[in-house]
Amino acid sequence: MKNIFPLLTVAAAVSFSACQSGTKTDNNTADSMSTKQDSLSQGQISDAKFDTTIDGKQVKLYHLKGKGNIQVAITNYGAKIVSLLAPDKQGQLADVELGYDNAAQYVSTKERYYGGIVGRYGNRIAKGKFKVDGKEYTLATNNGVNHLHGGKVGFNDVVWDAEQPNDHTLKLHYVAKDGEEGYPGNLDITLTYELTDSNEVKIDYKATTDKATVVNLTNHSFFNLHGAGNGDINDHIMYINADKFTPVDSTLIPTGKLQAVKGTPMDFTTPTKIGERVDADFEQLKFGKGYDHNYVLNKKGKELSLAATVEEPTSGRTLEVWTTEPGVQFYGGNFLDGTDKGKEGKSYVHRGAFCLETQHFPDSPNKPTFPSVVLKPGETYTSTCVYKFGVKS
Repeated sequence: MKNIFPLLTVAAAVSFSACQSGTKTDNNTADSMSTKQDSLSQGQISDAKFDTTIDGKQVKLYHLKGKGNIQVAITNYGAKIVSLLAPDKQGQLADVELGYDNAAQYVSTKERYYGGIVGRYGNRIAKGKFKVDGKEYTLATNNGVNHLHGGKVGFNDVVWDAEQPNDHTLKLHYVAKDGEEGYPGNLDITLTYELTDSNEVKIDYKATTDKATVVNLTNHSFFNLHGAGNGDINDHIMYINADKFTPVDSTLIPTGKLQAVKGTPMDFTTPTKIGERVDADFEQLKFGKGYDHNYVLNKKGKELSLAATVEEPTSGRTLEVWTTEPGVQFYGGNFLDGTDKGKEGKSYVHRGAFCLETQHFPDSPNKPTFPSVVLKPGETYTSTCVYKFGVKS
């Protein structure tokens, strides 16, 4: 994949959050990056602490390696990315993925979404209601008056069947039953994580159904390019390839309109520090307590295209996000408050992470002008997201 950073002129070189927890009821090529991969061991995250049984199913930790400079650890509990080690411009590795170092904490935490796959519908559905083929369905309201990220037990809270065909690929499978969390249809999902030799974490989704339903799957990684638990992300420089966003009401449900970002603090069409305008006197930022909004990407079809780039100037770490989806939710960690202790006992502070969730728009089932999220029998849902890591010296 073509690296976008050399093409950008960088000036100066992810209750109501979309990422808030619900209440749980049960020149950047691989060759140009210096690396210390040979000295890295899998032992930084203990396999034994993930070797357990949840809901009668075996849970494990799986490691992905490529010929590049990053390494990834994933658990089949919630299909969560547990660890993602990336080098800085000196070749020093840091884990840039927020999360925990044991399965028990993922099960018991209130911060349910770290690194996980959320669905059947990522993001919000207003008042937990929608219609398909004229029939109304009622879902759990687990985010104030709204439904969020699949409900009380979403895909981030279930054990997926796992198969690792090689050292750089993990295939995960889950069947969400008809009526699960209120959704219609037996939804058969195959999810593939692949670590490429170009330092890309590629996520491919496929799903089929036996009854008309709605589907919107995404990965909910919380990133900090300083390293997870190493301060906030306000100094990260972000570009979002979107001229418009979907403004929301006070409960963070889209109004149905598309609003231009130009002339507002929502504008990241020129690379800008995340924290530069986050506390501006702007109604949309007040509603989200910062950034927690869906951006309408500049694209026409389902081609794999650039959604966003992020650079952390001190370390030089960079991230590109590519997607086939029409939107991306940018969340700036507004509801992190320092009370949650993650890997190595580090506190995850206010705005200590960002999320870039590739997606269809929130509340699309109730917004006929938004791109459709309806999947019918005989059709196949597909989506691809790529997180590409690099270094800018």
